[in-house]
Amino acid sequence: MTDLSIVAPAQGAKQAREAVVRVRDLVVGFGKHIVMKGLDLDIYRGEVLGFVGGSGQGKSVLTRAILGLVEKRAGRIEVFGEDRDRLSAAERRRLERRWGVLFQNGALFSSLTVRQNIQMPMRESRKVSPRLMDELAMLKLDLVGLPASAADKFPSELSGGMVKRAALARALALDPELLFLDEPTSGLDPIGAADFDELISTLQRTLGLTVFMVTHDLDSLYSICDRVAALAEGRVIAAGTMEEMLACDHPWLRAYFHGVRGSRLTGALRRPKDETPCGETTPGETERDETEKGETWKPAPITR
Repeated sequence: MTDLSIVAPAQGAKQAREAVVRVRDLVVGFGKHIVMKGLDLDIYRGEVLGFVGGSGQGKSVLTRAILGLVEKRAGRIEVFGEDRDRLSAAERRRLERRWGVLFQNGALFSSLTVRQNIQMPMRESRKVSPRLMDELAMLKLDLVGLPASAADKFPSELSGGMVKRAALARALALDPELLFLDEPTSGLDPIGAADFDELISTLQRTLGLTVFMVTHDLDSLYSICDRVAALAEGRVIAAGTMEEMLACDHPWLRAYFHGVRGSRLTGALRRPKDETPCGETTPGETERDETEKGETWKPAPITR
């Protein structure tokens, strides 16, 4: 990663934090096309790290490389302090149980019901009775705000938002410590995307998750990410808080955060509360206020 000024102020603090994922000098390519060119990245325990970059730059490729789904040509990837290349097959399976993945578009098995999709990781990784698997599947459904009636539906019978939540329930099936999210709000309407962001944020706080989120959604970056890392030219060009990213003068970052859409969002977020039209509250503000008063949070149910 380029050592930009935005990283320097927090250098000492970051060194003291535990890196759940450490990527160093990563090179990944397909044929003659090199996607990752000596990429460095740290994901710290307990944070939500947003990962941005231009279309086709390799954001999903990096996720798959960390997961071991794409072979690397060079470099080192450590997850929970273990170098995957040095592990036996059994040790890799044990390591993989500590993370969950929500792929783009959910990637649910179309021939399986929602219940069966959630149970799939349990069947592969744990010896549990069918009755216990049913109970755990219903627990995960409730955790992501889906009704019990969704359990026996097929993915084709679900709305886009329900597919995302069902896929998230499957990602949480083994109670992971680390959660990978690949474009979790893509294809959702603004209200559905905001609800999903709130769900991710609350689950992260409640379950103590570390979250790596590939996204193009500027709202998600502002609302739930502790840090943001940006990919360009095969490397992480900058990583830091939103304030630090906004202050960076790299051309791609300026175009991304200070372009037409980015400027609109920045201006809206910086508008004083008393300028909200007609005295209305912003979406979700009332619910957040009640949560801050100490009431138990419950994800908004989705029905169809």
